Amino acid sequence: MTNKVYGKIGMASPIVFLTTYVILSSMRPEYSMFTKAISELGSVDAPKKWIWNSFGYILTGLLIAIYSFGLYKNMAIEKSSKLPLYGILLSGVFTAIAGIFPGDFDNKQSITMLLHTVGSFGSYIFFLIGAFTYPKLMNKTDYWKKAKKPTLIFTYLTIVFGAWAFIFPNIPALGQRIVFFFYFLWIFYTAIKLFNHQKENPVTKHL
Repeated sequence: MTNKVYGKIGMASPIVFLTTYVILSSMRPEYSMFTKAISELGSVDAPKKWIWNSFGYILTGLLIAIYSFGLYKNMAIEKSSKLPLYGILLSGVFTAIAGIFPGDFDNKQSITMLLHTVGSFGSYIFFLIGAFTYPKLMNKTDYWKKAKKPTLIFTYLTIVFGAWAFIFPNIPALGQRIVFFFYFLWIFYTAIKLFNHQKENPVTKHL
């Protein structure tokens, strides 16, 4: 696939996530963005849970996983570390896992809740691995070097707002949404850069 195709796939992931979120959350008057976790749209007792899990998590995660190959191929040279690739790839895979196993918020010790939690935290941990190793690749070209600072800012902001629930315990879920915002902003921003890049993938034959 070309850079433009991979770029479109990357840009599609936050659009699919946001569209699904807006539609399903608007159908539940009792659902508050300040107190309800995003995953509660797909919890075991949620109405239309499989719509959320299928599109909000599984499809979104698969799009990110596919996009990760195009992003890496565009920047890497033959001997580049594959940590950036594995980080974003597995972030997408674990997002999909979070959708395969709906959270049970009434029984947080249940297997499905534990697996959902593994998917959620795994997605973020692998994102950090990818986001903090990509700057080394970005430094290799003038085109991508300009993306280093913005992407690092987005990454650090996910960490800063990750502490939101401890500072504002009465509205903990708002912080989660801000973290998601900067996570997807990282994906969307790099996808736009990839879409606009004329250079073809240099390491396609090595993957």
